[in-house]
Amino acid sequence: MKEFLIQNWAQILILIAFAIMLKTTVFLERRWIRRMYILIVAIFALSIIVFVEFRLEDTGGDRMWRIVLMSIRYSATPFIIAHVIYTLVKKLRWFVFIPALALAALDIVSIFTGIVFSVDESYEFHRGPLGYLPFIVAGLYSVVLIVMLIRRSNKQKSEIIPIVFLACALGSGLIFPFIFGKEYAQIFCTTISVALFVYYVFSILQLTKKDSLTGLMNRQAYYADTAYEPKEISAIVSIDMNGLKKTNDTQGHAAGDEALVTLALCFHRALKRKQVAYRVGGDEFVIVCRQTSHNEVVQLVERIKKNVSETKYSCSVGYSYDANSEKDVETLLKESDEKMYAEKAAYYLESKNKTEA
Repeated sequence: MKEFLIQNWAQILILIAFAIMLKTTVFLERRWIRRMYILIVAIFALSIIVFVEFRLEDTGGDRMWRIVLMSIRYSATPFIIAHVIYTLVKKLRWFVFIPALALAALDIVSIFTGIVFSVDESYEFHRGPLGYLPFIVAGLYSVVLIVMLIRRSNKQKSEIIPIVFLACALGSGLIFPFIFGKEYAQIFCTTISVALFVYYVFSILQLTKKDSLTGLMNRQAYYADTAYEPKEISAIVSIDMNGLKKTNDTQGHAAGDEALVTLALCFHRALKRKQVAYRVGGDEFVIVCRQTSHNEVVQLVERIKKNVSETKYSCSVGYSYDANSEKDVETLLKESDEKMYAEKAAYYLESKNKTEA
């Protein structure tokens, strides 16, 4: 017990701090918090397994128990990364665990066949024909996680940096075992704990800039971002949902929230580099484009309209472009709002004419 505490004290402190922060962060979803607690327990349990396994190796303990613990360790790493994906990426189902389950089955079979690994009578470790499969599966999970986090981010530096940090930590867990050998396995859990804790802290900080419903940047972030290097802003796109009041009145506010979330996803999918979307009001959205050509802005508007047309909702869009950066942000916003409101008026006039006909 004493040796375990000495080797893992830093990790234990990190996991305790992690649990305390989860307990005191009241605005997070309970389901998300529960998954994080499971992750903390899994990492701690893995650290115990690693400690006991290497203790058996050093003391010449029961060979079969060592093989069993090794099987659990090889299976646990992909499971933990899969659970990270399941936790951090919303609306992801349990199917994400299927590759990890398949690998776990092979690891269990390997206890008796050595297909993935084996330990001979003299306690020498050997890789089997599928000896690198655990690393491949864990690597693929890591790539999927990083790609999904980047795709769901707002592509801003403040969001990309913690994702890159997480990617480096996961990458070290796949590469360093081949460089430093078994010693790295003893600090792998600490590495993952630090990476997740740091990413969590960054995520909490980001939540202060995000709209809690849609996941887009919020009004405060809009004011802060447009005050930074305003000369780089070449275009403003104003968007307003059509018929939100009617949806709220006839179907309830939950239906209205669903509509806003769906539209926000349409906007997010349409964004390219240096284009950031904000929810600045109830059904009011703004996209700020930096160092973007007029053609790119037109294409952005076209992508937005195409994405929205594939849903049952509708929105009005207007934009203002300034090639020479001569207009301030307020002027750009005013011009884009005017075009958006003109499109909205045309939409309601057309709807009225259809109703009367």
